[in-house]
Amino acid sequence: MQAAAKVMKVFVTRRIPPEGMKILSAAGECEVCLWDSDEPVPREELLKGVQRAHGLVCLLSDKIDAEVLDAAGPNLKVISTMSVGFDHMALDEIQKRGIRVGYTPDVLTDATAELTVALLLATARRLPEGVEEVKNGGWSSWKPLWLCGYGLSGSTVGIIGLGRIGLAIARRLMPFGVKRLLYTGRAAKAHAAEVNGEFVPLDTLVSESDFIVVSCSLSPETQGLCDKPFFSKMKSTAVFINSSRGAVVNQDDLYEALSSGQIAAAGLDVTTPEPLPTNHPLLTLKNCVVLPHIGSATYSTRGVMSALVARNLLGGLRGTEMPSELTF
Repeated sequence: MQAAAKVMKVFVTRRIPPEGMKILSAAGECEVCLWDSDEPVPREELLKGVQRAHGLVCLLSDKIDAEVLDAAGPNLKVISTMSVGFDHMALDEIQKRGIRVGYTPDVLTDATAELTVALLLATARRLPEGVEEVKNGGWSSWKPLWLCGYGLSGSTVGIIGLGRIGLAIARRLMPFGVKRLLYTGRAAKAHAAEVNGEFVPLDTLVSESDFIVVSCSLSPETQGLCDKPFFSKMKSTAVFINSSRGAVVNQDDLYEALSSGQIAAAGLDVTTPEPLPTNHPLLTLKNCVVLPHIGSATYSTRGVMSALVARNLLGGLRGTEMPSELTF
């Protein structure tokens, strides 16, 4: 007679879309413990919930460090994060303990690229200002230079990080009549030929671009990359867009560049911290558009992410292949 399969505890740190929960609920080997809220799990509840867990489903807002791993104990086999980024996890500690990690690349590429283009257009063409003028009565007669912004046709666009998302952004921008597409990163990319991308040094990209889009991962090399010297090299008519990670930008230096007229405008979908305090200086500026980190926020994308999180987790629990495993 075959022994019953061992039921393994899984702690889920937030409500996730139903696609993923259905997969976990249908898996007989899982006992799912959910922090049943749309808000982040408090630290003390995270430390309590993860105890004796075999699997952990987390989000970008959850700091998974040695303290969490210690609280989980030796049972923990797999961490599945509902994100493409993994800078919220202490990977050295995780690797040391032999824990597998799943993440969700590729599935949010299109949604994030669409949002980045929307943010670029909204910032460059001053759409939030226009909406506000309509609402507050500032719209009067037609004026030749009122609410004028900057167009993509004939422009030079620089993309910092021409990975999956960077390339998807470039593909969407080229039909607007972009004249040159510059990119920088660790090495030239073969796929850049698809968008006629020119691999250039960072200083060249910064000084020659009319639009700069940051789409790189956060690393020791990119932390604080966009700082005072960076902004000082930009054109005074240039527009800066960041949809990667907030910590890539020195926000004090960005504020100074925007408020002094060093650069024309900025659009951010990511900040440090998140959420950005409502009294933050950047929010006082008309030429700075800040969104609440909604790059992947389409119903379909979040559903696919949730399902991938669940499949990654089950692969880790069963000791089988994970659809998207992070390799150390």
